[in-house]
Amino acid sequence: MPVRGSCHCGNVQIELPEWPAWVADCNCSLCRRTAWRTAYYPPETVRITGETKAYIWGDRMIGIHHCPTCGCGTHWDTLGEDFGKMGVNARLLDGFDEAAIEVRKFDNRG
Repeated sequence: MPVRGSCHCGNVQIELPEWPAWVADCNCSLCRRTAWRTAYYPPETVRITGETKAYIWGDRMIGIHHCPTCGCGTHWDTLGEDFGKMGVNARLLDGFDEAAIEVRKFDNRG
């Protein structure tokens, strides 16, 4: 059964094939400030509809997308090199319950 979600204003819609088995709690400078819980999926299994804007920084390996209307961070995807995965902000998923899923700490503070 697909899992759905959206940004705050509803302009960006997210559809995933299933709930993630776990989510990442990353402490990089961006995730720490935006409080993402990232779920990872093969890019071909994720459906994002609506307009997003990409924020590209640092080593320029990923584009971090957000809704240009409400500002919610929606997902990240790779620029160039294929990692075989993309990250989705699990906090935007309808019914997401952080207490009901494994949260793995990622130490990416640089």
